[in-house]
Amino acid sequence: MTTAIYGFPEFSWRFMPIWRRNFLVWKKLAIASVLGNIAEPLITLLAFGYGLGSLLQNIEGIPYIQFLATGSICMSVMMAASFEALYSAFSRMHVQKTWEALLNAPLALDDVVLAEMLWAATKSLFSGIAILAVIFTLGIGLHAQTLLVLPVLFLVGMTFASLGLVMNAIANGYDFFTYYFTLVLTPMIFLSGVYYPTAQLPLWLQAIAQMLPLTAAVELIRPLLLGRWPANALADVTILATYCVAGFYIATVLTRRRLLK
Repeated sequence: MTTAIYGFPEFSWRFMPIWRRNFLVWKKLAIASVLGNIAEPLITLLAFGYGLGSLLQNIEGIPYIQFLATGSICMSVMMAASFEALYSAFSRMHVQKTWEALLNAPLALDDVVLAEMLWAATKSLFSGIAILAVIFTLGIGLHAQTLLVLPVLFLVGMTFASLGLVMNAIANGYDFFTYYFTLVLTPMIFLSGVYYPTAQLPLWLQAIAQMLPLTAAVELIRPLLLGRWPANALADVTILATYCVAGFYIATVLTRRRLLK
């Protein structure tokens, strides 16, 4: 039993019907869902981009509206993936008992967790694409490098979905997620170069910021949208992949311990 709980997740194509089920449910409210996920970053972009941007002419040699837009898309994907992996996944697992119904079919719990992670990443990608459309209207991101933004955004979505499922596995109720948003995600936003360069932080905070997944996401996405190449692409991808793999493994183990007792 211990080996079964702590073993590495088993992957199979059986996750696809679960992913499709979540997609079909989401499709009924797709427009409202996407608008809800992009409303906050869009308001932030317009308010800070034009308001604060009128006072800050350039940041790292680019207009502030461009600096903020290329960071906000990462924040939007992070938040969309996190909401889906926390509130929606918890509802399906604990409140609606959808997971219990799925496990009565020829499916393994690993299939369910994998489907939830990939679905949260997919949904966050939809939000990212919507933000991209807004960015394009501002004349930002009209470069060949932008083609690489979508797979990077999907990796970012998988990373934060995996981390969110860790919290989902140990939560006793919706209120628990407030701590995660307040103590983890919100500080990460302010430390990861979304609103200002991380070089403005004290050296000890810069060291912490460089290990955060959102920082890696911003340092990959921002140059691509500005028509440049990331300075440390391999290191940043490695950071995201490490958080993703470690988070998914821990989430799977904790979910097994919770549901397979």
